[in-house]
Amino acid sequence: MSGDLSPIDTAKFVAARRAVDFVEDGMRVGLGTGSTAAWMVKCLGERVREEGLKIAGVPTSSRTAELARQVGIDVVSLDEARWLDLTIDGTDEYDSELALIKGGGGALLQEKIVATASDRMIVIADPSKRVETLGAFPLPIEVIPFGWQTSKALVEEMLESMDVLGQSATLRMNGEAPYVTDEGNHILDLHLRRIGNPRQLSLVLNQVPGVVENGLFIDICDMVVTGHGDGRVEVVDIEEGTLAEEQIDIAGAENLFADI
Repeated sequence: MSGDLSPIDTAKFVAARRAVDFVEDGMRVGLGTGSTAAWMVKCLGERVREEGLKIAGVPTSSRTAELARQVGIDVVSLDEARWLDLTIDGTDEYDSELALIKGGGGALLQEKIVATASDRMIVIADPSKRVETLGAFPLPIEVIPFGWQTSKALVEEMLESMDVLGQSATLRMNGEAPYVTDEGNHILDLHLRRIGNPRQLSLVLNQVPGVVENGLFIDICDMVVTGHGDGRVEVVDIEEGTLAEEQIDIAGAENLFADI
């Protein structure tokens, strides 16, 4: 292993490197947001430059769009692409049924729209993201700025009847000001500790006035590629019901990492 990469960075890199192998010439590909997804965009850009791979990338945030252009990926909007062959993104948590919590990077709305407009979604992760039950990671929900405190109070009241251990919500901040998403909205992080029924919670949250979308991704993810610090990857395909393990060559990883 290169001394320049920590075990967690190596895990992210090998997961990203394996995931981009599923991208084929001519595909329309959703590009996720976050630190692990940044590895994926870099690896995909490497294939574009070295193999002449021709794809159309649909980014899930302005940050991802900027990075994709930097590495040579043709960027188009979802409206231009209309429908995608594949989306590759990271996650904050995933369980055995490949239900996810996403939104730690603040792009959950675009991420969910892009993922659901895809034939397949592949999630890349390190082993810390695997959980028995969702909820240890705070669940983000995107809310409009108007009346956000009312939306927060309604959400906290609703949580009293849900199968969760915590019921508090906090406004995500960016320094001294509220965090603002690409759509101009705010994010509330729900500190639930455990989510007993993610499907029910997702449906109920989206009924609260002011809530635009929540970070529970249910029946959206088809495959998880989990990287490890020793270069191993595990590929779980829920459609095929398969689990495969491979070893990835990490040569050149530090060169990609230097620019992330």
